[in-house]
Amino acid sequence: MSDFLSKILERKRDEVRAAEKRIPEQVLRREAEKPDGRRAFTERLAGPGPLGMNVIAEIKRASPSKGKIRENVDPAEYARKYELGGAAAFSVLTDRNFFSGSPDDLGKVKSAASLPTLRKDFLISSYQVYESAAMGADAVLLIVRALLPEFLRDLLSLCSGIGLDALVEAHDEREFETAVKAGAQLIGINNRDLATFKTDISTSIGLAGRADPGQVLVAESGIHARSDIERLLDAGIWNFLIGEGLMRSEDPVRFLKALHGNAKIHHGDTECTEV
Repeated sequence: MSDFLSKILERKRDEVRAAEKRIPEQVLRREAEKPDGRRAFTERLAGPGPLGMNVIAEIKRASPSKGKIRENVDPAEYARKYELGGAAAFSVLTDRNFFSGSPDDLGKVKSAASLPTLRKDFLISSYQVYESAAMGADAVLLIVRALLPEFLRDLLSLCSGIGLDALVEAHDEREFETAVKAGAQLIGINNRDLATFKTDISTSIGLAGRADPGQVLVAESGIHARSDIERLLDAGIWNFLIGEGLMRSEDPVRFLKALHGNAKIHHGDTECTEV
């Protein structure tokens, strides 16, 4: 299968060059160094919380592998529903070309609800870190496979310096070790292979025991139902980033409560819970 990540990163390099011509990095930097209104993302996920788990609920309009998911989305409405359903944090896809996202979506989510918000995009430069802070993100996604180890450490240091949290994403043992060595506090285990976009929940289960003390794990992708949540809880993971299942559900509040074990899910929803 074609390597989705390589195509995305090639396009992202072009996007960053164009953005730097419109707004120089030093301008963004001044805006990014104003931490007013920043919400603690990692701290919110450090323990399982009152519901025994934490869901990072995602706004995701489309994906390269699945195409359109739900295009006519009111991000503010979804944010309010996610919070009502018990979500602990938000994730917002801001990539336009492959996920039909927008930085505007993140701003609307932040304005509509009180939870910390992750900017989910493909960051390859310091420019994008400053850009994320300037647009109101509380945390950013750093993908090990997209970054050299030394640059990953540099970006983590930059995030820390301007008060941004970082979710460092790994898919296999080598990438996980790279995240650990870089000093990542919050590590996402992506059950989706970014080269093929196939998912396998056993990826998270197999890597769960490799975290250092004090590091917090997030299982990402491939979580279909409460039974998957329970398997991951047994493996020591209590944070779950869930996107497509929520976006396809006709009742996100009910869907979230079902994932928390607080309600039975309708059979019609179980047929569209790929996340």
